[in-house]
Amino acid sequence: GFAGEGCYRELQYESGGHRVQRVPETEAKGRVHTSAATVAVLPEPEDVEVDLKPDDYEVERYAASSGPGGQHVNKTASAIRLIHKGTGLVVHCSDERSQHKNLAKAMRILKSRLYDHFQQQEQQQRADTRKTLVGSGDRSQRIRTYNFPDNRITDHRINFTIYKLDQIIAGQLQPVTDALIEHDREELRGSMGESLD
Repeated sequence: GFAGEGCYRELQYESGGHRVQRVPETEAKGRVHTSAATVAVLPEPEDVEVDLKPDDYEVERYAASSGPGGQHVNKTASAIRLIHKGTGLVVHCSDERSQHKNLAKAMRILKSRLYDHFQQQEQQQRADTRKTLVGSGDRSQRIRTYNFPDNRITDHRINFTIYKLDQIIAGQLQPVTDALIEHDREELRGSMGESLD
C-alpha cells in the first residue's frame, strides 16, 4: 500500500485495466507481446465509531427467570431487550440480577453488533467500488497502455500520450497524474457551468 498526504488524490485515477506492450528478451523475431493487469485504488477505511443516542434505540424491560431454580429465580423485571431503530438489531440480556448491569451488558453487545454491521456494510461498499473501478478486466476496458518499444504511455480516458515511459516507470508519475487531475477539474467546471444555465 501507499501512504502519505495527498496519496489517494494523486493515485485514484490509476484504477482500471493497464496494458503493457513489450518485446521480451526471449523473443527471437522481435514481436510485441501484450500483457494486462487490473488495478484498484481505494482509500483506507476509517474506523467506525458507534455513538448511540437514547433516540436511536428502544429499551424494553421484562421479567425473565435466570440463574438456578428455587429461591434464586430472578422474578423481578431486570431483563433487558434493546432494539436499534435504524437497523432493527435486537439484543436480549437477562444474565445479571441487576437491571443496570443487564442494560450495560446489552449496550456493549449492541454496540459490538452495530460495529460489526457497519464494518460489513463498509466492506460491501468497498467491494462494490472496487468492482466498479476495475471493471470486468476485459481488453476493451483498458485505461492505459504502456508501449516499451516506442517509450510511450497513452491514457485512453483522456487521449493523453507522452513519450517518457522510462521516466514514468522510474517513478516520475507527475505528468500523467497532473493531466488526469486537470482533466477532472475541467469536467467538473463544465458540469458546474451546465448546472448554472
